[in-house]
Amino acid sequence: MTSPVTPEGPRAAPVPPAERVTPVKTVDLETIRLFLHVLAATIWVGGQITLAALVPALRAAGTDVPKAAANAFNRIAWPAFGVLVLTGVWNVIAADDNSAAFQHTLSLKYVLVLASGVTAYLHARATSKKGMAVYGALTGLTALGALFVGMMLAG
Repeated sequence: MTSPVTPEGPRAAPVPPAERVTPVKTVDLETIRLFLHVLAATIWVGGQITLAALVPALRAAGTDVPKAAANAFNRIAWPAFGVLVLTGVWNVIAADDNSAAFQHTLSLKYVLVLASGVTAYLHARATSKKGMAVYGALTGLTALGALFVGMMLAG
């Protein structure tokens, strides 16, 4: 069969549907590792930002409502933090950068992750408004810092 000729020149033959499929990248362990790490960071960091933004509305709903919301958040936040630590170790094992700059940046990430976990723990156990505020702010700031430094490490 010949291709039809138009005033602009010959037209290409139509491509059969089976040949029009554009291949997609395959899912590998790196994809799964990064997906789990980003998902857990979304919960840990994004959840803190969301909960902090909701506190005024939660307080207006009742004095015990913010604590109930925080307890509910903790049921997913701490497992997410655990996934972050595990996939973070996996990320370090998979990294192929042994430069001094990478190692120093990685050390900063360790400090921020540890500080985020410790201050979150202290925030959850604080009994005064001042303690809750200080530890809550430190948790959020160190979590954001860890996220930022993680992006630096990712390149």
